[in-house]
Amino acid sequence: MLKSVLRFATGAVLLSAAFGAHADPATYKDFQVSGVLQEIPGPSLRCPSKFGGTILGFGASPLLGKLTFLASDCITPNGATFTFSDGKFIITTLTGDLVFANYSGQFVPTGEGTKFVFSNATFQITGGTGSYFKASGGGNLTGGEDMATGQGTIQLSGRILTK
Repeated sequence: MLKSVLRFATGAVLLSAAFGAHADPATYKDFQVSGVLQEIPGPSLRCPSKFGGTILGFGASPLLGKLTFLASDCITPNGATFTFSDGKFIITTLTGDLVFANYSGQFVPTGEGTKFVFSNATFQITGGTGSYFKASGGGNLTGGEDMATGQGTIQLSGRILTK
């Protein structure tokens, strides 16, 4: 009887250690990305306005290292500003991991020719692959773009929860 109790106790301890070793606790980390972008605006059937943009770029992040990104959004004129909505963002790291995010906000003119800055722009992390499979989080999106050339800069600043 004592041997059975000891075997059961030993098995329970080993099982609990095995589960504990594989249970990676969810942790929040600072999430920052800085990069340069090139936007190509044009017709988009998925958008209510029938107009959108495709964005390509590259940059770096203290957490992710060097990266590239691809994004697309819907653009709606609103007086002197433009609203961008239904944005989908994919970040690719050098290791091949992906981070997915949604984003929205506005382009506001700076008063300097065709230069605009992002205003009230946010992003929400919706997942990814590899280390970021069940990631979540979000934050603010800043930067700007020259509407005549499509060239600009982008910064994402917020938090990411990895599981």
